[in-house]
Amino acid sequence: MEREYPKRKSSTHPDRVGKRRRYKRLLFKNGDMNITQCSVKDRRRRYLADIFTTLIDSKWTYAVLLFVAVFVLSWLIGGLIWLLVAFSRQDTIPEKADSARCVYGVSSFVTAFQFSLETQHTIGYGTPRTANSFCPEVVLFVMLQSVVGVLIQAFMTGFIFSKLTLPGKRAGAIMFSREALVTKRDDQMVLLIRVGDMRRSQLMEASIKGTLVRKRITRENEILPLEQFRVDFGASTGRDRLFLPFPAIVEHRIDEKSPFWDISADDLQHEQFELVVALAGVAESTGSTAEARTSYLPSEIRWGYNFERLVTYQKENGRYQIDFNKFNSTRPTPLFPRMSARQMAGLCEANLRLFDAPASAGSRISAIDETQTVNPEEMDTHL
Repeated sequence: MEREYPKRKSSTHPDRVGKRRRYKRLLFKNGDMNITQCSVKDRRRRYLADIFTTLIDSKWTYAVLLFVAVFVLSWLIGGLIWLLVAFSRQDTIPEKADSARCVYGVSSFVTAFQFSLETQHTIGYGTPRTANSFCPEVVLFVMLQSVVGVLIQAFMTGFIFSKLTLPGKRAGAIMFSREALVTKRDDQMVLLIRVGDMRRSQLMEASIKGTLVRKRITRENEILPLEQFRVDFGASTGRDRLFLPFPAIVEHRIDEKSPFWDISADDLQHEQFELVVALAGVAESTGSTAEARTSYLPSEIRWGYNFERLVTYQKENGRYQIDFNKFNSTRPTPLFPRMSARQMAGLCEANLRLFDAPASAGSRISAIDETQTVNPEEMDTHL
């Protein structure tokens, strides 16, 4: 059964001829989403339930402030506790003997803060600030602060490392062509997009997928403003799997299953949709999954064009050279029709029927002649 796509008004409508409506993007060209969320119930509680992911998604300014604040706060709390221990044991009294002090060298909050910093990070400056072993609470707090310091360091190290190795950073080296092109390959109308990777390290298991987002009205007159339709780049044949040491051109075959089946060159001037393209793979250097995204509006789809060649072989050094200056260069396809793929298919079918008609008539005449036999007696009579 043929899939139904949203019906479009005719491009010859007097209110639409020569006019192009502005379509607001869902996805910017750099891959950022143009979406804001509001009225989310229990947003803060949901974010705090997954605090690590929330921190990873935060800005670098907040990340650095958090990094500094966590360590300074731990030093301050530790210094306050050491000062309370010194006051409770009366170690701040100058007349008290040094051998009787639980915490030696702590007489103010500044010295207590320094002792907390040295204890948490095992810094030995050779200063006379020490903790005596005959006070059990002192031994217990030294153990506790050492463990807390290790946990804080482990958490903050993992946090900073995860933020530095975010997949979005690797995806920034992936390039998409500025425009998508509609042309013909092997007598089949196709939509072409060029993708490339600027880094020398490979993106393993790279694959590409596409989604067309547009408004659809159901038979019950329900309006679906952001209906999604799959745009196949060869998933059934494995052509969506890419090897990217050099830029590749991916193609979407515009057939009966394609959402572009009924769209012609004139219709592109009046259509309102967005083609979202995503390329995902595993970074060879880090092993993390990276995904790069972009989108194309109808005004960014060129009809009847093909990409220029950008890979050449250099005989001087025996290497292939990639000229990224030609990454977005295109050339027109000669005599490319402006009709839709459906209209082209119907025209080809009509031409086949027209050419088959004389041959069928001739075959019927030959069949009639073969069925007619001549009686030998009648032949003698005529002779």
